[in-house]
Formats: sequence, structure tokens, C-alpha cells
Amino acid sequence: MNTLKSNKADIKSKDPLDILIFEKGLRIKNLIIDKELDLIGIILNTGKILETKISFYPRLITATENELQQWKLIGNGVGVTWESLDEDLSVKGFIQTVALSEMVEQLESSVNTHRVSA
Repeated sequence: MNTLKSNKADIKSKDPLDILIFEKGLRIKNLIIDKELDLIGIILNTGKILETKISFYPRLITATENELQQWKLIGNGVGVTWESLDEDLSVKGFIQTVALSEMVEQLESSVNTHRVSA
């Protein structure tokens, strides 16, 4: 008798972002895109807005304003696609990108305010 479960859905993730997305239902609700400001605003179903730069994504930075507006949600908001640009991005990736860029900005700010000596 095999007591191991073979269904992957029965396995719970330990990754906090996967838990937020797949167990608690965090989703992308809408995007705000402004090429001139190099800005993508990701509106989540919680009301939280994440901001990142279009220039972080090589296929998006070369796109026209019209092409950038031709996005659609995929996976019920787990991701977003620009079919004509062959670009798919996930809510998890957006969160990671935003968190990393905010941390780098904080570190740069602290280095600029306080001289670091080795």
C-alpha cells in the first residue's frame, strides 16, 4: 500500500510569495503604464500598488506606447502578457523586482548619506 500522495496540489509551498499568490489569492487587477515616466504601476487585488520601471524589461523598453497598452491578464491575474511583444510577466516576478529595487535604493541612500569605510 502506497501512503505517499501523488497529487501535487496536496503539497503546500513554503515560499512566502507562492503562499500569497496560490493559497491566499494575491492577483494583478490592473496595470498603469507610462513610457515617458519609465513606469509600470501594478495594481493588486488588495489595493496595493507596486511601481517598477519599464526599462527593467528589455522587450518592453523598446515597445511603443500603443504596444505597451496591449496587455492582458493571464492565469486569472497571476501574470500579464503582451502577446505582440512575446512577453509574459508574473505577479511573483513583479514583487521580487520591486523588493530588490527598493532595497538597492535604500542601500544607495544610506551609502550616500554615511560614508562607508572599509
